[in-house]
Amino acid sequence: MQICTKFKLIGTVGLIAGSLLATGCEKKTAAAPPPSTPPEVGVMTIQPQRVALTSELSGRTAPQLIAEVRPQVNGIIQKRVFTEGSDVKAGQLLYLIDPASYQAAYDSARAAQSRAEANLGAVRLKEGRYRDLVKIKAVSQQDYDDAHAMMQQVEADLASSKAAVETARINLAYTRVVAPISGRIGRSAVTDGALVTASQPAALATVQQLGSMYVDVTQTMADLLKLKQNFANGMLRKDGAAQARVKLLLEDGSTYPLTGTLKFSEVTVDQSTGSVTLRAVFPNPKQALLPGMFVRAVLEEGVNDAAILVPQRGVSRNPKGEAVVMTVGPGDKAQPRVIRVVRTVGDNWLVADGLKPGDRVIMDNLQKVRPDSPVKPVPFVSVAAAAPAAAASAAPPAAGKK
Repeated sequence: MQICTKFKLIGTVGLIAGSLLATGCEKKTAAAPPPSTPPEVGVMTIQPQRVALTSELSGRTAPQLIAEVRPQVNGIIQKRVFTEGSDVKAGQLLYLIDPASYQAAYDSARAAQSRAEANLGAVRLKEGRYRDLVKIKAVSQQDYDDAHAMMQQVEADLASSKAAVETARINLAYTRVVAPISGRIGRSAVTDGALVTASQPAALATVQQLGSMYVDVTQTMADLLKLKQNFANGMLRKDGAAQARVKLLLEDGSTYPLTGTLKFSEVTVDQSTGSVTLRAVFPNPKQALLPGMFVRAVLEEGVNDAAILVPQRGVSRNPKGEAVVMTVGPGDKAQPRVIRVVRTVGDNWLVADGLKPGDRVIMDNLQKVRPDSPVKPVPFVSVAAAAPAAAASAAPPAAGKK
């Protein structure tokens, strides 16, 4: 009887243990995670496009024609006869220097010229008579030679007197300080009663022509050599224009409405900066551009008819510093690709090597992608394109609709 009871107890314990073991296995089986799915990534398909490449360079404006007004003679300023900041014409009177001493010198020179002319008349008559008399031996050859030499001396004195008169006339004319060119005149550096000297270092005023303006910008020699190399290897071509067009951005960020042209490049490289100066000319009919303004010039470098652009967000750098993108290869597996980038174009990289049309480049969820791992590619939608759609979906429903 006791033996049967023990067997029953052991059987009961075995059943309980079996049921617990089965329950534990069922729980473990139920807690196993579901199989993982490939991450969804935004993919952009590479398509070549026509791109006009530009460079933005800083510089300053300069007048196309500028002249500093300086006195040519010494004297006291009697009167300033122009309005500061006004437009003047070439030859217009600007300052009047006291002409009294120069008028007297001119009158004295004229008198000396008249005296020389009078003496020349008498000497010429004497020389003529001696010429006839020496032929008949009425006077000696020496007397004739002396008369002829005297005539030549008086003729030289007359020529010197005429030159002195011209010099005095020029100095007298210099007492009227006139505008050397037409343009806008600035402030006056002197007032009435000021003493000025000939060719003094300080200008009385400055006249500038503002109808057209120069814009001088600097470009590094490295960039210039790279640009020439791109033309040589066919990456860029000229757009057919005889002169490169230039756009201008003003200091406040606004765009100057008129387009300029690139005139020339400096032939000497600045040794301190390693850059060259480029000069462009802009029409300035409304005189919106003033000398000395800080501006940014946008130069058209050339055109790439089959440019490959990749947004900067899809490009990273490997430990070697090389540009790398993640592409979707065969079997929808992620594959890293080393590319060679040339420059930025807006928010894109211009790719010179490593990508070809039709390649799929991953733009979104790059942090979830591993090399050679499967991915689920979907079309990439940029932020600019997604914003209007998001705004439309967030708009309130029309009246009468629920």
